[in-house]
Amino acid sequence: MRVHLIAIGGSAMHNMALALYEKGFTVSGSDDEINEPSKSRLAKKGLLPSQIGWFPEKITSHIDAVILGMHARADNPELIRAKELGLKIYSYPEYIYEATKDKTRIVIGGSHGKTTITAMILHVLNYNKMDTDFMVGAQLEGFDTMVKLTKESKVAVIEGDEYLASPIDRRPKFHLYHPNIALLSGIAWDHINVFPTFDIYVDQFTQFVNLIEPNGSLVYCNEDKELVKVAEKAGTANQIKKFPYSVPPNKIVDGTTYLLVNGKEIPLLIFGDHNLMNLNGARMVCNQVGISDDQFYNAIQSFKGAAKRLELVHKQEKFNFYKDFAHSPSKLKATTAAVKQQFAGRYIVACMELHTFSSLTEEFLNEYKGAMNTADEAIVYYNPHTIAHKKLKPITEEQVLKAFDRKDLKVFTDSASVVKYLQEKRWNNAVLLMMSSGNFDGVDFKALATSLQL
Repeated sequence: MRVHLIAIGGSAMHNMALALYEKGFTVSGSDDEINEPSKSRLAKKGLLPSQIGWFPEKITSHIDAVILGMHARADNPELIRAKELGLKIYSYPEYIYEATKDKTRIVIGGSHGKTTITAMILHVLNYNKMDTDFMVGAQLEGFDTMVKLTKESKVAVIEGDEYLASPIDRRPKFHLYHPNIALLSGIAWDHINVFPTFDIYVDQFTQFVNLIEPNGSLVYCNEDKELVKVAEKAGTANQIKKFPYSVPPNKIVDGTTYLLVNGKEIPLLIFGDHNLMNLNGARMVCNQVGISDDQFYNAIQSFKGAAKRLELVHKQEKFNFYKDFAHSPSKLKATTAAVKQQFAGRYIVACMELHTFSSLTEEFLNEYKGAMNTADEAIVYYNPHTIAHKKLKPITEEQVLKAFDRKDLKVFTDSASVVKYLQEKRWNNAVLLMMSSGNFDGVDFKALATSLQL
């Protein structure tokens, strides 16, 4: 097979290229920008394009399939050429489905927790020597790539994002996977540039549940009222089985969370009610592919979490520094509350960056009301240049203060000022939590950690 990837430099796309190369395919690709770590990883396998840009002359009838990344535009010259030649063109999720259509597909969806739950399932299956194909949204410890596609595996674990499939396919990605086993973690309005109302957003999840294969199953969090409504009314046509989950019994002792299972105390490296719910959902999914509870609990004890999901940056006796991908209101609430619960006797400083299209939109800001109230101190950073780049209406510091509804909230519009402020504080008996889907405009978290006054 000869496969060409348009926009090969993306996080997901370059991992797809690596997975297809490992499968023995002849892989080529193009992009108008390729950054690290994609650049080095592609170069190592000889897959890095020799030139940056789009080259329609390289699209020939000898190519068996073209995979179109979300970064490309609908008027991409290579895409236009592929259409002229009548080549088979797949969106990223379409190709994932094509490669896994004869396998048992486990699809993990929801507004939050998708990557963590997918990572938990993969960790447990890997620990128990169960081979599986997969697609996950973060680099995981013990896995070389974020995508694996083989002929041999009978199971595929897929992180199911609700964002658009491609520039020419406006369906949500997770509508294309048709799961045999589905998990939904929760519903909290996001991506307002695509789903302008909450009802439209919720309907995407209703459609997803109705796309579960006949006699399949739905695992869902029954602590999310909106999700419970979706689960209760869906699936009657295809006779799916339903498995609700919630927070399992647990306790916290000296900063370590223990699961309480049949009189046993099982220590974990992760913490927070949202992660414990994620864990319970992952367990129910694993049960359906032959993993017993004992096998699951033995494996999950060594799970450290996915990258940027309450990832420990620095730790000393009286100080912990975590970074997290949290950016939406529901994620901020869950992550901040988890840290406060885990370190009840410490001073918690929560710092978040408004970075996504939704978070920087005036109409959506009010969704953040009370999102960081469990922290002892809350900081919000946003870059006005990012707003201008996204062609959005400017927002003011006063709007942010009003939206978060916290009088002592500190608002910054310069990342250097955020760093300076944190460096001037004393961090004895404290926790710093930095949350963003970006990187605070290039802040080096490890360097920041070593510069703090402990």
